[in-house]
Amino acid sequence: MKTLVTGGCGFIGSHLAEMLLASGHEVVIIDSLACGRKENIKNFAAHPKLVFHQADICDRNAIRPYFDNVDWVFHMAGLADIVPSIEQPDSYFETNVSGTLNVLQCALDSGVKRMVYAASSSSYGIPDVYPTPETAPIDPQYPYALTKYMGEELVLHWAKTYKLPAVSLRLFNVYGPRSRTSGAYGAVFGVFLAQKLKGSPFTVVGDGTQTRDFTYVTDVAAAFIKAAQSDVSGEAINVGSGNHYSVNRLVELLGGPVVHIPKRPGEPDCTFADTGKIAKLLDWAPKVAFEQGVQNMLDSIQNWNDAPVWDAATIDKATTTWFRYLGKD
Repeated sequence: MKTLVTGGCGFIGSHLAEMLLASGHEVVIIDSLACGRKENIKNFAAHPKLVFHQADICDRNAIRPYFDNVDWVFHMAGLADIVPSIEQPDSYFETNVSGTLNVLQCALDSGVKRMVYAASSSSYGIPDVYPTPETAPIDPQYPYALTKYMGEELVLHWAKTYKLPAVSLRLFNVYGPRSRTSGAYGAVFGVFLAQKLKGSPFTVVGDGTQTRDFTYVTDVAAAFIKAAQSDVSGEAINVGSGNHYSVNRLVELLGGPVVHIPKRPGEPDCTFADTGKIAKLLDWAPKVAFEQGVQNMLDSIQNWNDAPVWDAATIDKATTTWFRYLGKD
């Protein structure tokens, strides 16, 4: 197949592109390089079946020519992180909603055979049911979650109304090599690995008993390919590890001292995907055990040499907006 990956220089997108190439597919990457890092594709950038274009999904005219003769579209591009989304809601709407509309229209106009969208489990907010099924209420707590869900609604509506074969995958706590190492205060893995490299204590939120459905990135990439190969359309589907793990367990596996910082509003005590639907519809199951995934991260820890090292004081400053808007009245 000829495939197109928006955000293909990003964390998940680069793993997906690499997996597609290894399976013999042609790959076209569109990336603005605003969030994605081109070094993520350096190991396969010279592959004869890879073409890279620097372009922004917010510019429909700029990206439109790259959809010609494409069979599968994987829409991975978007803005992430909680605090920047609270501070810059316009940018998040433009990229995650209007940008998704542009990708949909280009895919529709070009007659692509399949489109798979990277949605976010953060759309569930703080669920009442665990493991959380796709039928759980949608309750986004911040603009990032809201705009990712709005993008999903567009994708599913285009599948229903315009008969564009499309699937939305709701991702739970993806981790692995090439995860973001700079920018805004974000995912726990990147924060902890930079701290470990510098011998700083791990900044554990609350008492560390909160659990996350940590899902390894190659398992997630495989789910996208399974979705593209299927004839399923118009569905939102969870992608999770089939389990959930405490932050304290992560600290135990990484090894190092700990300092505790205040628990944050709008964050669930648990994320845990019900993966029954993806097993049934896509015949997909995760393969990488949490312990092995953490070891893989430690094996590539030098990638975080230049990452910012957060401590309690800098995190407090970085999350001021978070507490201001999401805290109790």
